[in-house]
Amino acid sequence: MKNILAAICLLTAAPAFSQIADPAKNWVDSVYKTLSNEEKIAQLMVVRLSTIDGKTKQVTFYEDQVSDLIKKYNIGGICVFQGSPVKQATIINKMQAQAKTPILMCIDGEWGVGMRMIDSVLPLPRQMMMGAMQDPSVVYQYGKLVGEQCKRVGIQVNYAPVVDVNNNPNNPVINDRSFGEDKYKVASFGIQYMKGMQDVGVMACAKHFPGHGDVDVDSHYDLPVINKTVAQLDSLELYPFRQIFKAGIGSVMVAHLYIPAIDNTANRATSLSPQNITGLMRNELGYQGLTFTDALEMQGVKKFFPDGEASVQSLIAGNDMLCLPGDVPVSIEKIKEAIKGGRLSWADIEMHCKKVLLAKYQYGLNNYQPIKTGNLTNDLNAGIPEMRRLVAENAITLVTKKDDSFFPLGAWNNNKPNDVALLIVGTKKENALAQRMKKDYNATIFYADEQVKNKADIDAFIQKLRTYQKIVIGVHEMGRNASSNFG
Repeated sequence: MKNILAAICLLTAAPAFSQIADPAKNWVDSVYKTLSNEEKIAQLMVVRLSTIDGKTKQVTFYEDQVSDLIKKYNIGGICVFQGSPVKQATIINKMQAQAKTPILMCIDGEWGVGMRMIDSVLPLPRQMMMGAMQDPSVVYQYGKLVGEQCKRVGIQVNYAPVVDVNNNPNNPVINDRSFGEDKYKVASFGIQYMKGMQDVGVMACAKHFPGHGDVDVDSHYDLPVINKTVAQLDSLELYPFRQIFKAGIGSVMVAHLYIPAIDNTANRATSLSPQNITGLMRNELGYQGLTFTDALEMQGVKKFFPDGEASVQSLIAGNDMLCLPGDVPVSIEKIKEAIKGGRLSWADIEMHCKKVLLAKYQYGLNNYQPIKTGNLTNDLNAGIPEMRRLVAENAITLVTKKDDSFFPLGAWNNNKPNDVALLIVGTKKENALAQRMKKDYNATIFYADEQVKNKADIDAFIQKLRTYQKIVIGVHEMGRNASSNFG
């Protein structure tokens, strides 16, 4: 991997505060001076606001617990998850009013706030659908819409875009969250998504560094292993990150991966690795912006490092913000012990804390305005139907020969009853495709799930289909998981 010039290597991970505009520097310095040592540490933590039960779909808010953390420790960030927009906004307003220091509100909203506020806001298409498009300007519009949603509900950081290259079809966790397997398109579209959000004043966050695409284990449940050389990583996984760093991404999220070529310390995830964050990201790729760990409550880390120790290791590695660190008081005490023992220093904490405060200033928290809850749900849904249609129209892909003979369907009145068959796989309901095929091409509709109950039915069904001149196959409602063969 090509080394960055020695002069760049001498840079610290923090911005050069002497080069920051005076109003920003003055605000950061003035706020920093008001913080106790414990508060300086707590500014580096992002805690969970709510959760949802996977079976009952019941949402539980941790409003009292988070409010207590604000009062006792002045925590730096909150991550919004499930819950209705008005409820979320009301709590955000309350917590910002309680906070001594404005709170950085974050969301993991890759396909908009509807990814989390599922009871009230429509979801946007996932990144893989956009990966089928050719026009990057649509991705910019998409990012802008997502950014406007975030701003409307009081969120400053969206953990998007995903710039992992989805080069493993058995990937159980990235999958359709990626723009696809083409590193150039992943980089180009990721930059457009980033620009759309940041142009309306919401910080984008590229993830999951150094690349989570080539795994077959979900880091929510275990530590995935990537056995690639640094040269292989540099030629593929790192390419989109390198490009989006150059384009000015506001922040990056670091993955929980085990990559021996980067750091062969047993069970040490890349999120806890100085070789990965300080060595590779900071020194070699030159990225000096804000970094978040992936959630420290995930088993890719928690399995090997308990609450507190994972937070310590994350800061030693060079991270700025600790996402979902678990027990906040325990983490604070462990970090203080690490400082006392010389594993960390108060200078490290100052550097990270001032980067967090600078992000708060840059994204408007020096002048926070409460969220207006009137018409909030309607505002968040505005523009979604049009964007969904725009993405769908641009994502439609026709695989055709040069002479267009690949799709030889004539007008309805030219098709006899046994000319055209439509075979529907994956659903038993008549959908828009079936309706149009009947209307436009006089097609006979077959539902595979009804026609084929067992292996004995297959031959008879195939013989029936062979009586038709043209057969169109529609595949619908596929699952996203390779483990169930996408069924």
